[in-house]
Amino acid sequence: MRAVVQRVKNASVVVDGEVISEIGKGLCVLVGIKEDDTKDDAEMIRRRILTTRFFPDPDSGKMWAKSVKDLGLEVLLVSQFTLYGKNKGTKIDFHRAMAGHKAEEEFEHFVQSVKNDHAPELVKEGKFGAMMDVSLVNDGPVTMEYDSAN
Repeated sequence: MRAVVQRVKNASVVVDGEVISEIGKGLCVLVGIKEDDTKDDAEMIRRRILTTRFFPDPDSGKMWAKSVKDLGLEVLLVSQFTLYGKNKGTKIDFHRAMAGHKAEEEFEHFVQSVKNDHAPELVKEGKFGAMMDVSLVNDGPVTMEYDSAN
């Protein structure tokens, strides 16, 4: 499983001209699921997202002191199979990405595990398999990539 995590001032997802999810300050996370990912891969990524100290301490100002969970901030999870794309010449091959129906089940399980460990009302998601317009305002910018294979 791969996750591209961005610290944001706000982020939103629009599908067919309608805002379906939006968050204020927090993390926007693009999630790719590989064909052989397991629940252990999802758990590793979930822990990284929720416990990595992306944020300054609001009291002391110390950088890299607080996690999204520490501060009770929002998380926007967006499925993105293209994180497992691989170039073959000028063509992109997505064979390493998990197949659609199974990937949707795994993504929903992942979303639920993040909600269970954080707070359901603070975790939003895009629409699996849809063409989405994802907008965000980077805070920093701060961007990290996590891969459960590493």
